[in-house]
Amino acid sequence: MDYEAVIGLEVHAELLTQSKVFCGCSAKFGAPPNQNTCPVCLAMPGALPVLNRLAVEFGIRAGLATRCTVANYSRWARKNYFYPDLPKGYQITQYELPLCLGGSIDITTAAGPKTVRLTRIHMEEDTGKNIHDAHSDASLVDFNRCGVPLLEIVSEPDIRSAEEAGAYLRKLRTILQYLEICDGNMEEGSFRCDANVSVRQRGATALGTKVEIKNMNSFRNVERAIEFELKRQAQALDEGGRLVQETRLWDPDREVTRPMRSKESAHDYRYFPEPDLLPLLVSDEWIGEVRRTLPELPDARRTRFVREYGLPEYDADVLTMRKDVADFYEDAVRHH
Repeated sequence: MDYEAVIGLEVHAELLTQSKVFCGCSAKFGAPPNQNTCPVCLAMPGALPVLNRLAVEFGIRAGLATRCTVANYSRWARKNYFYPDLPKGYQITQYELPLCLGGSIDITTAAGPKTVRLTRIHMEEDTGKNIHDAHSDASLVDFNRCGVPLLEIVSEPDIRSAEEAGAYLRKLRTILQYLEICDGNMEEGSFRCDANVSVRQRGATALGTKVEIKNMNSFRNVERAIEFELKRQAQALDEGGRLVQETRLWDPDREVTRPMRSKESAHDYRYFPEPDLLPLLVSDEWIGEVRRTLPELPDARRTRFVREYGLPEYDADVLTMRKDVADFYEDAVRHH
């Protein structure tokens, strides 16, 4: 059969605040294991979270830069699950009432320009990190990352190929770097992506069975994982097989996806409002104040480079893909 890919991406972006989202511990990457911890991020009994205002401001910046509607009223929730790197046994996140709704990101593909819609941007805390020692039977846990502020940026299933997925991720990272709210380092885990991938017969409107892919630490690995998964699903359907909703891991050495666990649904996490945090109120005045501080974004800068400097579209695109390169170019023009 002739199949069409249906892809949605969930991106987790760590925010460049000095301290964590609910405590005063350092959010800096690279400290010795379990050094940046306190009773709050280690979930000691009686410890209570206190919200980091700058993390909220960074969330507002991301929402405005991606044409979202920033909510005046949003609410924190508990996402309940057990894993060794989650000391509380739940993650503080947002569920029913997120900080930002809607929005979109424009990308350029081989077939031309395309707009990918966003479902939402919500705030949450990061988890710790499991460290698996290849030379012993033990696994270690580093809680330094617990409580580092995250934005989860969820796209609609508008992406139709691995190439489009790569273009979307690169554009999103560029926007966050221009805003100076995330460094976009995939190898260090500050910019992470999960891909929801399905196929359907071309011309159909119903969605196919969705598979979530994890463990992708580069743009190239995201593209390879999606390409493999699309072929695997199409082949299974052609052979009369049945796809199951599940989470799969990308194995970069063998370049295959392999089953990890059955895919959870929202009710599996038993979401309920976080009792230790008040609802988040964002005034129109605060939104307006943040809007006035937004920098020139990459699309606007690329257009200006073409207009002011007479550059070809391609050259302007290359120069504005990274803010530091665009800044250097303008400094060079200014001096010469």
